[in-house]
Amino acid sequence: MSALPAAAIALAGRLFEELRLHTTDEPGITRAAYGEGEEFAHALVRRAGLELGLHEAVDAAGNLYLTLPGEDPALPGWIIGSHIDSVPHGGNFDGAAGVLAGLAVVAALREEGRRLARDLTVMVIRAEESTWFPVSYLGSRAAFGLLPAEALETRRADTGRTLREHMEALGFDAEAVARGEAHLDPARIHGFVELHIEQGPVLEREDAALGLVTGIAGSFRYRKARCLGSYGHSGAVPRAYRQDAVVAFADLVAALETTWDGLEREGARATITFGEVGTDPAQHAFSKVPGEIGFCLDVRGESPAVLERIHGELMARAAVIEQRRGVHFDFGEKTGSTPAILDASLRARFAASAAREGVRAVEMPSGAGHDTSVFANRGVPSVLLFVRNQNGSHNPQEDMRLADFAEAVRVIRRAIAG
Repeated sequence: MSALPAAAIALAGRLFEELRLHTTDEPGITRAAYGEGEEFAHALVRRAGLELGLHEAVDAAGNLYLTLPGEDPALPGWIIGSHIDSVPHGGNFDGAAGVLAGLAVVAALREEGRRLARDLTVMVIRAEESTWFPVSYLGSRAAFGLLPAEALETRRADTGRTLREHMEALGFDAEAVARGEAHLDPARIHGFVELHIEQGPVLEREDAALGLVTGIAGSFRYRKARCLGSYGHSGAVPRAYRQDAVVAFADLVAALETTWDGLEREGARATITFGEVGTDPAQHAFSKVPGEIGFCLDVRGESPAVLERIHGELMARAAVIEQRRGVHFDFGEKTGSTPAILDASLRARFAASAAREGVRAVEMPSGAGHDTSVFANRGVPSVLLFVRNQNGSHNPQEDMRLADFAEAVRVIRRAIAG
């Protein structure tokens, strides 16, 4: 297959730059879900899609669909998509690369005068980053009518307003979402393709431009957990009589580290992260035994059995620590997502496409969650591609070589047009 038309990658480059210029929030990029940044990004992509002659649709949750009609509209179509929101002060490429890759594929096909047998839709998915609303895969689940009605009452972390309020303020139909009305039918999707920057260092160290993801980790999370002990004078309360919340929490961290070590020795993959930890600034002091500590816990793994095992260990170890230290763990609400195994035959198709394009691609799992998992768990043949990224993700230094992006676009074009 011939090289990509230069205009296709130039279009993506211009759109990346516009996103950077208009959603910069020093020291990084902020595109809040159902907020100003995400709205700007949707409008930008919509305008570019209409200029390419694509047909537009928007579902009840605000997901955007831009479709290049195929020769036979009766055939199930392709979807290329990702999210375009970001974490606060994050990078410019997380999510956006997958959306702009779809536009670049369409632009290349248009420039070459090629028409596919099937429809090709570029999907811009809402609210993938659960830092805004504590709900996994909000937009993609809503597209299939799978978002629970109670999720509409969750509040955005920065504004305190509910998801329902944010949706309705932008003119979307929260009641249709609550009723479970679906815009997407799995039977009408031939395959779902998501390109995403790799969020770790593997591809850079392997000197490979692309990763072919075998499976996406699921998770369980406690976002507002607490360990409750008793405050006391640091000099007057002997060790035997203390109910030290920090020491008890440290015991829990050490216990789960032991659990994780045991899993790794058995060859089981998982990650255990205490991403936020802190005592109460209104009550803590240099000379006080800490009576409370707040923390969050994010556990991820590709195997439901491994996740269940870690959760069982968490509860058992916490009970022992409570008894020993005289404290109480209040874990709060449990949230999470289901692991997904991705379609092996579709992955093989993309591997063959990469080989024919002379692009080095390696198979690897994804420890981070992606909207692809929702499609895969609905029975849609799905593929997730990682593109090499030099500086990790969810940070202002997030990067991606446009040459690597172009190679990914070439691979996607060949795989869907071949």
